[in-house]
Amino acid sequence: MVVLTVVIFMTVRSLFQAFHAPVVGAIMPSMVPPEKLIRINSMSFLFLGVIQIFAQLVASLLWLLFPVHIILWVDIITFVIALVPLILIKIPSVTKKSINSKGEKEKTSFFKDFNIGVKTLKAVPGLLIIVIMSMIITFLLAPLKVLMPLYVYGVHGGKAGHYALVLTFFQGGIVLGAVIASVKKKWDHKVRVLFINMALAMVGLAIFGIAPQGLYFVISIGAILTGITLPITSSLTAVFYQTTVPPDKMGRVSSISGTISASILPIGTILSGPLAEILGIPLLFFYCSVLSLIVIASIWILTNIRKVDFDNIAENKRILNEKINNFE
Repeated sequence: MVVLTVVIFMTVRSLFQAFHAPVVGAIMPSMVPPEKLIRINSMSFLFLGVIQIFAQLVASLLWLLFPVHIILWVDIITFVIALVPLILIKIPSVTKKSINSKGEKEKTSFFKDFNIGVKTLKAVPGLLIIVIMSMIITFLLAPLKVLMPLYVYGVHGGKAGHYALVLTFFQGGIVLGAVIASVKKKWDHKVRVLFINMALAMVGLAIFGIAPQGLYFVISIGAILTGITLPITSSLTAVFYQTTVPPDKMGRVSSISGTISASILPIGTILSGPLAEILGIPLLFFYCSVLSLIVIASIWILTNIRKVDFDNIAENKRILNEKINNFE
């Protein structure tokens, strides 16, 4: 019964989280100037990385002092703390009211909104390619996320301290990458930087695959390299959406792209176990990194994504917006 209760609460939480992420993505461009978006997105990763580093220490301390049902109240308390400024802050509305020929407000429908979101993704040059590539990379990174504990404990014979060391370097890499992205004022050749960062993340994954047994220093290098690239990659991807998609379409596009990327993760998670049994975890990590590098290079060479200038698209956003608004 206890397990069922936990599963129900986790399901409900995940359901509302699916609404939370697109809403945040839609709100941010309406409150932040376009030239500041990368730094704001990076600062978000910075705070998240710092919190996750300290959260593990705090959780361990609370575990020693209180029972689980008391510790879980921390989630409720922090939610209330976050809710207070949200109530006080005025958030601009990005909703566009559609009026029909009779002067009445048109009714919206899920399928119509979904169709408009898909058309918007196709209308912005290069955006659909980035979504597809993100989906493939998410799929190939799934084994690292799922098998990391078994990789440290089973393959390398590590203990809790070794696992904590690897996670600390990974979170430290996220913090360092977020600092770099938030300090740098302007990013030239954003698409090129995005692809280079994705490739470096896969090099980090390859290091996991070839690390000699018990050499946690080498594993930590792979962890910090992978961690550094995540904030920069995610911030640049978010900015591509936020600077090219009309604010009233942002929620729909974010929901669709997030769904496409996230839907592949369960498949990767399910396949990770059987493939690890067949190949072994290190070899699986290495093969996934090689496949990812092939995908990244192929998309760069075989598509026009390398010629897309998102800064130019953002500057000519009015023309693009008129084209997208015609979908309605």
